Order: sequence, then C-alpha cells, then structure tokens
Amino acid sequence: MILLVDDMDASRLTMKWFLTNFNFSVFTARSAEEAVSLFDPTVHGLVLTDNSMPGMTGVELAQFVKQRSPSTPVMMYTGKPPDDRTNLDVVIQKPAHLLVIKEAIEKLLNQSG
Repeated sequence: MILLVDDMDASRLTMKWFLTNFNFSVFTARSAEEAVSLFDPTVHGLVLTDNSMPGMTGVELAQFVKQRSPSTPVMMYTGKPPDDRTNLDVVIQKPAHLLVIKEAIEKLLNQSG
C-alpha cells in the first residue's frame, strides 16, 4: 500500500484516483504530521510525498520514515525539490507526466519487494 502525503486536496485526490486506476492501494494523509501517526512499515510499502507543506516538510517525513524503516522507499513529487535528498529514493519535479510517477513507483516497489 502507498502512503500518499500532500496538503493540497486537489493534488492528493487526483493522484489517489490515478494510482488506484492502476490497481495500487493508496492511503492518504493531509500532512506530514498525519503521515507520521499513520505510517506502519508492515502496511505501507512506499511513501509518496510532497515537500512544501505547512509544519513538517516532506524531507523531514522522509527522515522519519527511513529512521523507522530504512528499506521503505520514499518518493517525492514536488514543485520545489530539496537540496538534501539523503532519505529520498526518487525525486520527481512537478509538473511531470503521471506515467513517469507510475513507472518510478513500480520500479521502487519491485526493488524493495
């Protein structure tokens, strides 16, 4: 299951719709803080997050995920890519074709699974 994190409702709902149409199971969070409370490495095989969100950033979320579960892939889809990509497996800058995201997710899930 993918944990999708984005504070923008339209972006989050569109991405969830897109991914579920390719038979991915998707659970969403509106903030990195919400994602921290939901994240379970036995349930979530991948975290897909935005970076620029109020409060905790996607980079900080990635650090949390990797500390808790180093093997869980963290992918960032953002308009403002971070300089520090230490805890990120893939960074895709918005706008990008959604099939690029799908292919990156499939590659990460195949590597980790």
